[in-house]
Amino acid sequence: MPGQLLARGVGRALRSHDFVSVEELVPSAGLRVDVMALGPKGEVWIVECKSSRADFQSDHKWQGYLEWCDRFFWAVDSDFPTELLPDDTGLIIADAYDAEIIRMSPETKLAPARRKVMIQKFARHAAIRAQAARDPAFVSGF
Repeated sequence: MPGQLLARGVGRALRSHDFVSVEELVPSAGLRVDVMALGPKGEVWIVECKSSRADFQSDHKWQGYLEWCDRFFWAVDSDFPTELLPDDTGLIIADAYDAEIIRMSPETKLAPARRKVMIQKFARHAAIRAQAARDPAFVSGF
């Protein structure tokens, strides 16, 4: 899947910036972010991976992600028509192996209570994924 390949490249690049990331995290009912990253000082970034113009144009939920992060980015490949993306969001050019931040997202700091919730969701999501990798038969029953 093209979006998953972009997410892999984004995760690798974010790691080089000392961020750790998870894929497909649900910040609230009805929303599922492609990549959520957690920085060394507790920063929360959300990255939405778009593989085509149609993929971007069909995404009507992305503005709902803004209240769940300090910075919001789009990750697209080098052929994507970036003029479609809002100027007040971050831009990452990615492929399956790496990514580069082209435009830094403006920062809107999360409230402390919301940050605590997101860090807990991140930790639980990461732990469930790790447990599923160790014991897939057990975790898949939940």
